[in-house]
Amino acid sequence: MEGMAGTRSRLTWAVNLAALLLVVLWTIPTLGLLISSFRDRDQIAASGWWRAALPAEQNEIFRAPPPETAVPEGPLWVLEGNVFGEAGGSVAAFGLSAREPKAFAPGETATGRAGDTLTVESDGAFRITYPEAPEAGRGDRIFVTTTTPPRLTLENYETVIVAQGLGRAFLNTFTVTIPATVIPILIAAFAAYALAWMRFPGRALILACIVGLLVVPLQMTLIPLLRLHNAIGLDKGYLGIWLAHTAFGLPMAVFLLRNYIAGLPREIIESARVDGATEFEIFRRIVLPLSFPALASFAIFQFLWVWNDLLVATVFLGNAPDQLVMTGVLRELLGSLGGEWEILAASAFVSISMPLLVFFGLQRYLVRGLLAGSVKGG
Repeated sequence: MEGMAGTRSRLTWAVNLAALLLVVLWTIPTLGLLISSFRDRDQIAASGWWRAALPAEQNEIFRAPPPETAVPEGPLWVLEGNVFGEAGGSVAAFGLSAREPKAFAPGETATGRAGDTLTVESDGAFRITYPEAPEAGRGDRIFVTTTTPPRLTLENYETVIVAQGLGRAFLNTFTVTIPATVIPILIAAFAAYALAWMRFPGRALILACIVGLLVVPLQMTLIPLLRLHNAIGLDKGYLGIWLAHTAFGLPMAVFLLRNYIAGLPREIIESARVDGATEFEIFRRIVLPLSFPALASFAIFQFLWVWNDLLVATVFLGNAPDQLVMTGVLRELLGSLGGEWEILAASAFVSISMPLLVFFGLQRYLVRGLLAGSVKGG
């Protein structure tokens, strides 16, 4: 019966199914992006990513050589060649008009209005016959349905990293993200310990101000902060953007770490003080090791935010080619390579690969760090 011990309610199954559905909905686009990043332009245009393992069909038009190049062969004039040239390929069907591009199977003979015939083999070899010497003019059009075997390539990533400058942007993003993640954690950890376990005048007011800063929109602070940077001589560079990201991330970091540290067992802290440990020794030897889940939780948030940031990087770092971060390069590629989906797919996956590694590497600490201290406060 529902609600009895050892049974699972229907609501639990509904929640599990909803969670599974959300996971699938988020995973499918990422999987499609990954597969598309290994395909070339023709394959992407011919079929969807879910058909990447199957041969792709594509309708193409080939132009035969001029008819005056035909050679006599008995009573006929014959023109031979290959629709693929030296590239090679496979023909699934062919036709004489755009209305019926699949009218004939490979090896069959199609007859035109003037009595000329066309035969296309599966390997692309064609034979055109004329009942009499043809006049000079443009070559006949051959409508062919080709099949391309599935093929994966690393050329997209080579183009993105080398030719499109994403490799330099990747290093620039690392240069911005690592310090902009570490610096707020270092400052916030000291502040959180002080607000949680040290008694001093104005502690509650400082905590209230930190909570209030959580709701201040980032966009409202860009111009005042940029003016401050210019006033103190901080030009657009890495130091300025490190300080900007530190300022934007500190309220959340202090609030999150303070709640966690305040929930640590009081007996441990008091015992260390009785044994003569200083506040710094307690912080370094006891609080920091026990607070690793909370530190990892904030590190995930801050890393993902800084890595995917474009607005702050544009304002405080600039748009010089040697200063562009990943998001800046992707913006440029969208403007210049809007139709080259294989390049954009490879660029996007290079951009999201590092956040994915960081998230899956630290995600076991995420929920623990967020929920710890949410009930008990110091």
